Amino acid sequence: MKTALTAIALTAAAAATIGTANAAGCVKGAVVGGVAGHYAGHHAVVGAVGGCLVGRHMAKKHAEEQAAQRQAARQQ
Repeated sequence: MKTALTAIALTAAAAATIGTANAAGCVKGAVVGGVAGHYAGHHAVVGAVGGCLVGRHMAKKHAEEQAAQRQAARQQ
C-alpha cells in the first residue's frame, strides 16, 4: 500500500510536468518531498506537491543568481 501511494505520487508529479518548460526542480523536489511526506505520517502526495513547489522556487532562485553573475561579468 505504501509503495503504491508513493508510485502514484511520483507518477502524478511526473505527469504534471510533462509539456511544461518551467518545471525545473519540480520532479527532483517532488521525489524528495514524497519520500519525506511518506515517512512523516504517510502524506506522500502532500509532500510531493510541497516538494515540487519548493524545488521550483529554488531552481528559479538559482537561475536568477546565475543571470545576475553573467550580467556582472559582462559589465566588467
